[in-house]
Amino acid sequence: MSRRPPQGKRRKGTPTPVADLVGLVLGELGLDAVAKAHQIGARWEEVVGKQVATHCRPLGIRGKILELEVDSPVWSQQLQLRKPELLAALSRVFGDDAPRELRFQVGYARGRQKRG
Repeated sequence: MSRRPPQGKRRKGTPTPVADLVGLVLGELGLDAVAKAHQIGARWEEVVGKQVATHCRPLGIRGKILELEVDSPVWSQQLQLRKPELLAALSRVFGDDAPRELRFQVGYARGRQKRG
């Protein structure tokens, strides 16, 4: 027995990626800040480049402030100096929905090798 829909009953259109649906659902649930943080996180490497994305990731957003976690004090200082560049890149991609300020905190160890 075939489980295909009868001819003429197929859905038409292109499938929507799950990553896009998550942001939509969060927005519909009234979790706009979470949805916005998810959208930024999903495009983070595209916005800031691979090198920055390797050392820094978005944590969340409060109002217009994007909170970021950085893997070392040196990278935190570098990114603080590059803040205008990062904000401009976010603005190019997200327009009026882009954060207006960045806050950096040191704390995660993605990519670091465990010593044992």
